Amino acid sequence: MKHSERVYAIGDIHGRFDLFGRLVAQVARDNAARPIAKTQIVLLGNIIDRGPDAARMIKGCMQITASNDNLVVLKGNHEDMMADALGGNLTVYGHWLHFGGRETLLSWGVHPNVANGPATKDNLAAAAQAVGEEVVDWLQRLPLHHKHGPYLFVHAGIRPGVAIDEQEPDDFMWIEDEFLNYKMSHGFIVVHGHSLVGDKAVILPNRIGINTDAYTTDKLTALGIDNCSTWTLSTANGVSSEAYRMAPLTANSSTPSLCDAHHSLSSGA
Repeated sequence: MKHSERVYAIGDIHGRFDLFGRLVAQVARDNAARPIAKTQIVLLGNIIDRGPDAARMIKGCMQITASNDNLVVLKGNHEDMMADALGGNLTVYGHWLHFGGRETLLSWGVHPNVANGPATKDNLAAAAQAVGEEVVDWLQRLPLHHKHGPYLFVHAGIRPGVAIDEQEPDDFMWIEDEFLNYKMSHGFIVVHGHSLVGDKAVILPNRIGINTDAYTTDKLTALGIDNCSTWTLSTANGVSSEAYRMAPLTANSSTPSLCDAHHSLSSGA
C-alpha cells in the first residue's frame, strides 16, 4: 500500500474499548464528510492496561493488522512491559501488575487469584499461558515509529539531536522532559501520546501531543492530518476543533514550514 493521503492518529486508549469504538465512529463520519482519500489510522501505543478491555483491544488489532495496512499500532511503554513480563521477566512482571497489568490479565479471563496475586514464577507462567505466545510475539514486533510526509508518529517522543535510526527504544516509549521542553525543529513534526496534555491536544510547531488521559477523563482524542491541515476529534464532545495549519518551524518567518515544503514537493510545485 502506498502512503495514505489522510491519517488519523489516536492517543493512549488504556483498555477503554468503549471510548475507542465511539471515537472510531466519529473518525468514520469525519472521513466520509471529506474528499475521498486513502486513509490510515495510527494508534500511538498504550492500548492496554488500567481499563477493562485490553484483551478486546489487542485481539481486534491483531486481527485487523494481519491483513490490512490501514491500521498501524505502535509500541508504547505498556505494550513493552507486557511483552517483557509475559516473556518470562519476573521483575518486570511484578512492576507491570501494579502498572495496570492486573486489569489486562483479568480482561483475558485469568483467574483473580493469579491476576491479583503476588509476582511468583507460578503466577507468571499461568498468566503467560492464558494470554498465549502469539500475543506476546505480536507485542514484541510492534513498530516504534511511523512516518507520514513531514510527520513522525511515536508513543512518547524522541531524543532531540539524535537520528531516528540511532534512538534508543526506551526513548520512543518513555522519554518526557527532554523531549517536551525542546523548542527547536526535529526535522519533522512529532505526533505523540504518553505525556498528559490536559483537556485538549497540545499543538506546537515541532510536536503535537494528544494523550488526554482517556482512562480517567473519558476524553479519547484523535488528530486528523490531511496535507498541511490538522484537526482534532474527541469523545468529550463529538465535534472537531477548527483546522490548524502548521506554523513555520524556525524563528525566521520567511522559512516555509515542513508541511508547506512537503505540500510543494508532493504537488510538483
